[in-house]
Amino acid sequence: MDVRQLEYFLAVVDHGGVNRAAAALHLSQPSLSQAIRTLERDLGSDLFHRIGRRLVLSDAGHALVEPAREAVRGLDLARSAVEAVRGLRRGRVDVAALPTQSIEPLTGLVSGFTERHPEVSVSIRGALTNRDAVQMVRTGACELGVVATDTPMRDTEVHVHPLVRQSFVLLAPANGPFSPGAPVPVADLTGRRLIVGHEGSGMRRFADRLLAEGLDAHIAVESEHRVSILPLVLGGAGLAVVTDAWRGLAEQAGVLVLDLDPTDHLHVALISRRGPLTAAARAFVEHATARP
Repeated sequence: MDVRQLEYFLAVVDHGGVNRAAAALHLSQPSLSQAIRTLERDLGSDLFHRIGRRLVLSDAGHALVEPAREAVRGLDLARSAVEAVRGLRRGRVDVAALPTQSIEPLTGLVSGFTERHPEVSVSIRGALTNRDAVQMVRTGACELGVVATDTPMRDTEVHVHPLVRQSFVLLAPANGPFSPGAPVPVADLTGRRLIVGHEGSGMRRFADRLLAEGLDAHIAVESEHRVSILPLVLGGAGLAVVTDAWRGLAEQAGVLVLDLDPTDHLHVALISRRGPLTAAARAFVEHATARP
């Protein structure tokens, strides 16, 4: 067994099958399948159940995932230690991020980081919930993550680096019912159609709290796809309750961004794994936490 075999195994796990993993690795499907069979023979156990054309992790496969990530990450750390002697000239940072935080503050962080370290690549992995992001960082699938919580996150399973506090705002069409610049009292949303995120998202929790406190508004659209929010607002489907991470993008699209009175906040933080970080990941953390 070698690290390359473990990388192949993790690619199949992460991409959900041999065909997509082979494409991501730029290998032929038969070559990747043979590598997985060789790994299973070396370990003396099947790592996948083969159900028709699908592969499902066996108990042995589940047991291998976390140690495999540690082994692959260990190789990255070894390469990183050598690179650090010559300065940060190349490398890769894997960041798990929730959809809204992928807009801001992650966009600004990545832009500044790549300007300072142009030969280091950044891979942004999607996470639907904070728990997903923490799990991806804790298990080594990513070294870093960006999360947003209702209260400041505690430094327990992962290291927490606070970044910013985001307030909730209202997105409305320019020809809609509200004037530019003036804060919107929450009571003025009575009878309005609302566009919200999926269950478990920060903006959905805020909207649900408003409704639970007696706001008589109607959830017209619930969307897991954040890219649809601005077109929905522009198309007149309703008003969106989001964080001010959307402000710049929404204003460029011609959508009004209005403060809510009263509002609430999300606490956004960068998280990092508790084990050693590669030089590229350390540099990203230093860049992120040095921002005003």
